[in-house]
Amino acid sequence: MFCYQCQETARNEGCFKIGVCGKKSDTADLQDLLIWTAKGVSFWADLARKEGINTLKAADFVINSLFFTITNANFDNARFAEMVDEGNAIKKDLQVNLEKLGKSFSALPKAATSQITAKEFLENVDPAVGILAQKNDDIRSLTELLIYGLKGMAAYAEHAAILGYRSDEVEEFMFRALATTLKAEPQQDEMLNLVVECGEKGVAAMALLNDANTKTYGNPEPTEVNIGVGKNPAILVSGHDLKDFHELLEQTKDTGIDIYTHGEMLPAHGYPTFKQYPHLVGNYGSAWWKQTDEFEKFNGPILMTTNCLVPPRDSYKNRVFTTGVVGFEGLTHIPDRVNGKPKDFSAIIEMAKKSKPPTEIETGSVFTGFGIHTLTQNKDAILDAVSAGLIKRFVVMAGCDGRFPSRDYYTKVAEKLPADSIILTAGCAKYRYNKLPLGKIGDFPRVIDAGQCNDSYSLAVLALTLKDTLKLEDINQLPISFDVAWYEQKAVLVLLALLYLGFKNIRLGPTLPAFLSPNIAEFLVKTFDIKPIDTPETDVTAMMAGK
Repeated sequence: MFCYQCQETARNEGCFKIGVCGKKSDTADLQDLLIWTAKGVSFWADLARKEGINTLKAADFVINSLFFTITNANFDNARFAEMVDEGNAIKKDLQVNLEKLGKSFSALPKAATSQITAKEFLENVDPAVGILAQKNDDIRSLTELLIYGLKGMAAYAEHAAILGYRSDEVEEFMFRALATTLKAEPQQDEMLNLVVECGEKGVAAMALLNDANTKTYGNPEPTEVNIGVGKNPAILVSGHDLKDFHELLEQTKDTGIDIYTHGEMLPAHGYPTFKQYPHLVGNYGSAWWKQTDEFEKFNGPILMTTNCLVPPRDSYKNRVFTTGVVGFEGLTHIPDRVNGKPKDFSAIIEMAKKSKPPTEIETGSVFTGFGIHTLTQNKDAILDAVSAGLIKRFVVMAGCDGRFPSRDYYTKVAEKLPADSIILTAGCAKYRYNKLPLGKIGDFPRVIDAGQCNDSYSLAVLALTLKDTLKLEDINQLPISFDVAWYEQKAVLVLLALLYLGFKNIRLGPTLPAFLSPNIAEFLVKTFDIKPIDTPETDVTAMMAGK
């Protein structure tokens, strides 16, 4: 086992025996095998697309595989074994179809031809499958940066595909990028170009998901969300998948069961479609890493729709249900849709009916729902407030939350930012400060929550809109600073997307990624002015000065 894809990796070097996230070494090895299998599928799919062969099944597999291996998504070895078998079958099928067209091949990469099963692999783990197989530190760093960006892209592509929105551009890039990593001696410039292109395609993936979400459920609206509890039994929904959320809302109508959001599902309250359900009563708890305490106190069942699952305690394990890419041995898994029919949430609904109401852990409210439509519709009011001196600085504090005590840095930054600044946020990083009494500037709350991590796209579009309105040559001339927190691979893609769009002087914390070699880290710092965080006082002073 070796894994260093998340911010909390051991000693900021790597996890060797068991993941800080809770995954065991055999699960980590199977994750490596699944990514290796997805590379093999991508090798054949990249060739097949050029010959007009249908690669839809391959695209679904690659997207699923990348999403399966994102941090805190799946801990179930049996599910990984099934995925590896599926990938092996797809590889074989694509090769046969290409050979039927008269194509012949030589010197094929092992990942393209291997039919090894998960069981066989665990009996004799092949080091060539793992991260450390690439001995060149800088090439390995760029390869992993690319793959982690692709994992984030896959998460967004899957959510969009579930709603019927796909992108040939994004899927073609995934195939090509993963296939390139199988070269015997990939070149540094080639890998660096793919990393930059990953940022470009990341923007396309986030735009695709924004279209899917808003055209399906409406444009999010600024919404005040209750964080207290009612007296009815309830179901708690965590993760990111809005279609799962919608189907559960529909199936719990008129049952006497309340629905609460958790973590990254908070922004669902802003969508007009979901406002039509009176039994959607509020948000319970905060970021993913506090779930062991919060799930314990919720009393009712919990539905995990995507990653952000922490290995559950035995005391509430029977109340946690998984669906989609999420998995954990011993938890009840709700199967995928069949023939377009909704998922069957009857088991979780029946448990909810017999549960006690949630235990209240806080009271009050928070705001969410400031998506692209709202932000761009209010661009003139924003510019007027800036011109009048009411708003001196916007600070983008998007990204992920995590367990490190040092993350109280973001709370302190929010508290120390002057009253004429506004925080723009997306993702679960907001839970470090979205309940602070920071007040408003005119009609604008000082914490403007655009939504989930993918809704960082909304903040980028706002900046681009303001740049065009003001006719500026450089987007960095805007009074916007970036103080981004990262934890997992979706945040990696967001960072690459921001770099592609031309944003510089991005502070990244609480640590720089362990997967960046010294040379690659130095290159990113020099080329894009990425900065490690300092003290809250130092960084607030610098950001307010535009540095």
